[in-house]
Amino acid sequence: MKTAIIYATSRGTTEKAAQILCKELQGDITLINLKKEKSIDLAHYQGIILGSSIHAGMVQGKMKKFIKAHEKELHSKQLGLFICCMFEEERARQQFELAYPEHLRTSAIASGMFGGEFDFTKMNFFERFIVKKVDKNATDISTLSEVEIKKFAKIFKECITTV
Repeated sequence: MKTAIIYATSRGTTEKAAQILCKELQGDITLINLKKEKSIDLAHYQGIILGSSIHAGMVQGKMKKFIKAHEKELHSKQLGLFICCMFEEERARQQFELAYPEHLRTSAIASGMFGGEFDFTKMNFFERFIVKKVDKNATDISTLSEVEIKKFAKIFKECITTV
């Protein structure tokens, strides 16, 4: 099955997650960065995985626009959804629910919350200021979970082979 992993990233964490996911899924997988690709024809793909980072509680604007433009077509695909964020458990679940419309979440065969990263070298002054204001001891940190990515890949592969 031909699958596209379509993602929106600002500092590279979601791209890193998408690349790990691509290796786990194997097969005919295309990685598509919404920052670089303007026009995407979903007709070539049976499986679609959407992934986005979360900033200030919001999904990337490019992902919102993509979903709005392709909402109908996404329902006809084997769909997977993931986010990269710094929250865990219930707060991560809340951000996931805000990131994707309910009708897509309920039709998705796999969903995941992969963790996130703070890399101060990739942040601008304002972003560093906000993060340090919220967390006085803020330092570079990664909670990106290969375990969660592998779990997502396993579920996605199992679901597409039973269809």
